[in-house]
Amino acid sequence: MSVNRALAVLTLVAYVTLPLGSAKYETLVLPTLVAGLVYAAIAIAGFPWVQRHGRAWAIAYVCVQLPLGFTLFSLSGAAVGSVLLLVVLVCHTVLLLPLPVAFGVAVLIPLIHLPMAPLDGLREGLGTLAVMVFAAVVTELVVREKRAREDLAEAHERLRDQAAQAEQLATIQERNRLARDIHDGLGHHLTVVQMMLQAARAVIGTGDTERADGMLAKAQDQSREALAEVRRSVSALREPRSEPLADAVRALTEETSAAGVPTGFEVKGTARDTRADVEESLFRAAQEGLTNVRKHARATAATVVLDYAVTDRVRLEVRDDGLGLAGDPPPDKGFGLVGLRERVAGLGGSVSIESEEGHGLTLTVEVPG
Repeated sequence: MSVNRALAVLTLVAYVTLPLGSAKYETLVLPTLVAGLVYAAIAIAGFPWVQRHGRAWAIAYVCVQLPLGFTLFSLSGAAVGSVLLLVVLVCHTVLLLPLPVAFGVAVLIPLIHLPMAPLDGLREGLGTLAVMVFAAVVTELVVREKRAREDLAEAHERLRDQAAQAEQLATIQERNRLARDIHDGLGHHLTVVQMMLQAARAVIGTGDTERADGMLAKAQDQSREALAEVRRSVSALREPRSEPLADAVRALTEETSAAGVPTGFEVKGTARDTRADVEESLFRAAQEGLTNVRKHARATAATVVLDYAVTDRVRLEVRDDGLGLAGDPPPDKGFGLVGLRERVAGLGGSVSIESEEGHGLTLTVEVPG
């Protein structure tokens, strides 16, 4: 039951008991019932309306009901019902106005006992004051508990919305991760396969079948690696790379050299262990850079540098002597570069490209490590 409904029931109960106190004043029964009916009608029907129409109406409500309650108390001969109606007024004041105002009303109500003898008035006044203060405190506690439940329900709803958003974001991030991994891994292997097949076709034309067969075997190995890469990416169960980063990058340069672009490899500083996600990002950066060297640069040579010279940073450079880029390099051309930037940005690193038309290109990736 809501607070308003409970107070409405209390108002009806108080009204029914009004004649009990005024029965000994037969001539006052009818005025008591009429005044009580007006008071009860305002309390039951008028209070919900006042709640919706601001503080000015709330003040007017209290100013009307307080003297009307005093009148009822006098007409009813201090009937219990009249006291209960004043209790309802105190509760309504707590719901409408700040708590200090409600306590002020609670302190005013015992003044109805002033016409009594001093000791009787003091005794009755203190009792009434205790009842009114108790009613105000209980109502305030009920209001706070109701607000706390509403706040909790609202927070729960917000939490559900945030959980749904987090789940959606996690799905998007996982989709992007899979897309990057498939592009970086599968794209690299397929590029090597393509170049091996092209080289094998060229060698077959010269009659050197043994050399062509070796190239086809390497292409087959690369296709097998590509298939394994796809399976690991799609299942999202790839284990951290077990071999050192320098060895993995060196293997990439050897693949590029075997595909027809002589590629050197250099380690600056002392190689050190870094987090798995850092090593994975640097490996993918080298993979993407060398794939672009083979596919687009038309380079005759390339170099990969893994630099550990700075204690808290690791730098990877992929340089080639190919065609380079005309003008400023587009920052997001191709999914590979977009994925690389996203991957590195997630680690707090940076990706830069330096190029001059006809003088090659340098891809630099720097990450904390």
